[in-house]
Amino acid sequence: MSTPLFDWLEHRAAGLLLHPTALPGSYGIGTLGQEARRFVRLAREAGFSYWQMCPLGPTGFGDSPYQCFSAFAGNPYLIDPRPLVKAGLLRDDALGPLVFLPSDRVDFGGLYHAKRPILRQAFEVFAADRRRGRHLPYGDFQAFKETHAAWLEPYSLFRALKDHYDGRPWFEWPTACLTHAAAVENGWRTKMAAEAEAHQFYQYLFFGQWKQLRSHAASEGLRIIGDIPLFVALDSADVWSHPDLFQLDRRSGHPLAVAGCPPDYFAENGQLWGNPLFDWEAMKASGYDWWIERLRMNFELYDVVRLDHFRGFESYWSIPYGAPTAKSGRWAPGPGRAFFETIREVFPQARLVAEDLGILTPEVIALRDETGLPGMAVLQFAFGGEADNFYLPHNLQPNSVLYPGTHDNDTSLGWYQAAPPAVRDHVRRYLRVSGSEIGWDFIRAAYGAVSRLTVIPMQDILSLDSSGRFNTPGEAQGNWQWRMSEADLNRLTGPTITYLKELGNLYGRLDPAD
Repeated sequence: MSTPLFDWLEHRAAGLLLHPTALPGSYGIGTLGQEARRFVRLAREAGFSYWQMCPLGPTGFGDSPYQCFSAFAGNPYLIDPRPLVKAGLLRDDALGPLVFLPSDRVDFGGLYHAKRPILRQAFEVFAADRRRGRHLPYGDFQAFKETHAAWLEPYSLFRALKDHYDGRPWFEWPTACLTHAAAVENGWRTKMAAEAEAHQFYQYLFFGQWKQLRSHAASEGLRIIGDIPLFVALDSADVWSHPDLFQLDRRSGHPLAVAGCPPDYFAENGQLWGNPLFDWEAMKASGYDWWIERLRMNFELYDVVRLDHFRGFESYWSIPYGAPTAKSGRWAPGPGRAFFETIREVFPQARLVAEDLGILTPEVIALRDETGLPGMAVLQFAFGGEADNFYLPHNLQPNSVLYPGTHDNDTSLGWYQAAPPAVRDHVRRYLRVSGSEIGWDFIRAAYGAVSRLTVIPMQDILSLDSSGRFNTPGEAQGNWQWRMSEADLNRLTGPTITYLKELGNLYGRLDPAD
């Protein structure tokens, strides 16, 4: 067997799964501020070495971090407004509208109307007197714009035009700005200069605060696992500025085909995601430049990057545009090993995780093994069948990442409560437990498994039922809203921290520095 392209997951460790939007706080959504720093400290005290999160991009309709306006930009909602008050960019009373938002969930609609105007106020004060920027600890704004110009300029113009056209998707804009190249040629860069710079400023704030948080996490010994969705949103700066890299009708901008999954046991019509598909031949002809820059940005943000829908690199389900369901799709070849060979040439020390859940053909498994990337396993998928179930702990491989459940699953308690009696019986017999504390039963099983890395959802540590579920796939609304309370964060103290660290020590998952 040939040597794998990557080989990085050498030691046993444990991580926590929590998206920053779910952190507690007084401003309608979790931020990159002091609550995130406290979470980092408590995670390390509990013996965790990794913090995993969902993508950090700017979200649109449906609020999904997997359907963002950019594969490169950050989400301005995550900006902590308190440093802006300290820097004199906002008055003390400017944060009032945020304080009145719910604290137990993210009200994205309310956040849209409350936080955007506050960030705009901060930009207008900054633009009127740029000397105030000297009080911001994020470096020089002009230098930031120049460093990130390749993606920041088209993204900011895209967002400015989207505001100008009342949020309509780019493929409904006039021909004069139907692509980034057309918009530049027709003078929109000049017309939208002030609006575009506002969006550049928001990115400056986001990346400035993120850099501080990541530096703090590194100083505490906590590594961060980020997430790359394979596909990008149709209504994104990426498709608008690089239409040649996607399977699009060049006149209308509409996709020729879209992404999804074929029918299976769980969805008789399959899943129709609607994302535009890459033109992999065009990607290859460019040396995969767009993907290299995408990964470069992500490696600046994170220590480890999870590749969502890994199987799409081997083959992907191509559905004709306009089809009512995913049934009429077909399998089309992905870039395969050649893509990862190019990535290794540029990033020889890349730390990647393959999200290889779903339909696993021998070809997908072979590609995963050839790359050497650790795959994923989910305990909730292990029960109710036979002893050869791939996800049962005794069948796992060391080079894997094990989760009780992911952001797409119910909490372990919620899953168990809804499971058929035979499945619950299998859980109790296999784990030799009563099932009265199933969240902790799954945590112990994950710690004890052979997988070198296990990642625990915060909701399972809190023993939450389905009320703590973060996302339900296939439901367009009502997801991504759950938040921790301050009391929840306080539960990561005392006996809970002691017990988690004891599990880490018992099963060899503590960092040697601990």
